[in-house]
Amino acid sequence: MTRKLSLLCLLAGWLSYAAAGQPPIVVCYPGGPVSEDEANAAMESMLRVVEKAGQWPEHSLTSVFTSRVDECRKLLAAKKPRFTITSLGQFLEQRRTHHLVPLVQPRIRGATFERYQVITLKSGPDSLDKLAGKSLGGTVLEEPEFVRKIVFAGKLDPQNTFDLKPSRQALRALRALDKGELDAVLLNGQQSAALTALELKNPIAPVFTSADIPLMGMSANSITTTPEERQRFAKALQGMCSDPDGKKLCSLFGVEAFVPADPAAFKPLIERWDQGK
Repeated sequence: MTRKLSLLCLLAGWLSYAAAGQPPIVVCYPGGPVSEDEANAAMESMLRVVEKAGQWPEHSLTSVFTSRVDECRKLLAAKKPRFTITSLGQFLEQRRTHHLVPLVQPRIRGATFERYQVITLKSGPDSLDKLAGKSLGGTVLEEPEFVRKIVFAGKLDPQNTFDLKPSRQALRALRALDKGELDAVLLNGQQSAALTALELKNPIAPVFTSADIPLMGMSANSITTTPEERQRFAKALQGMCSDPDGKKLCSLFGVEAFVPADPAAFKPLIERWDQGK
């Protein structure tokens, strides 16, 4: 989870070009375990690196962060950002209102997508059907409509199927699962990849794996930005991981590169979201 938040902070740094008169980059990371003060401090450090690399005046770049879904909606409405860094769920929800188009995606472990998994103890329920009525934890549950429409592809309503237990930390949810305090945990791709380094007393196994879901990077307001501006920022991010300072940051956060967003990857998700299924 910390790595994913760091990725968002990293993106915020490269894109918070907001000089005087420009709105800040709004960064929304629902369900994150880090406080807003910690996140803002991390982004402040990133901004100073970015100013030097991008030749912007010192302390001219700004961004705002929240880990609350309701606050994210308020910030987007109040700040009217030209560029945003949000979860995929918030991008899909806010896309029409703020005319958002995806610009870049991170490539992590050779992929620009991830798969979500529902994890249980091997001694516990071995299917989603057998989990019905039982407790399901996880950070992703802060956005239940995203889980319903995208993770479960509209085939299952988690709010009516499980006893949802949203968590601010994936590790805490997994430890609760290990202790028998939860029946299952929903993990995103980065959280699932970290399972091998986690020491649990009881063996675990996935009972559900989603289809490939694109990683979300930066999006832009297609009305208040020009094609040239969007291209400029996309190009800047694509060169980030080959920059001497940027390369160190990318390596630290597990990002191999930033690549242009693939419209074909987002199209079916947008259609499914808009259809309400």
